[in-house]
Amino acid sequence: MTEWQTDVSDGVAVIVCPARVSMAVAASFRDAIAAAVAQAPKVVVDLGPTAFIDSSGLGALVSGLKTCRQAGGDLRIAGAGEQVRTVLRLTNLDRILRPQDTVEDARRDW
Repeated sequence: MTEWQTDVSDGVAVIVCPARVSMAVAASFRDAIAAAVAQAPKVVVDLGPTAFIDSSGLGALVSGLKTCRQAGGDLRIAGAGEQVRTVLRLTNLDRILRPQDTVEDARRDW
């Protein structure tokens, strides 16, 4: 089981993802987002360490976005590498989950 590093400060939760976000970790990823939303409805998912994401990982992100918005917050992604950005573009999810270069950029204007 993957341990999700989560830091909450100034009303924003930051979740750091592992190198692979796939079907094997998607359920625990959704749980990590839900736990973060319970502490702060504004969530930044740091994809800096992530070299691979599949459809299950994308589904967890979309589910997390819905969870955040239902709690009155939002979900933003940061630090996505080229493979992750390519997958987001190919699925048109880059229009919903607009990637930011850094966690600091994603936290800005909240």
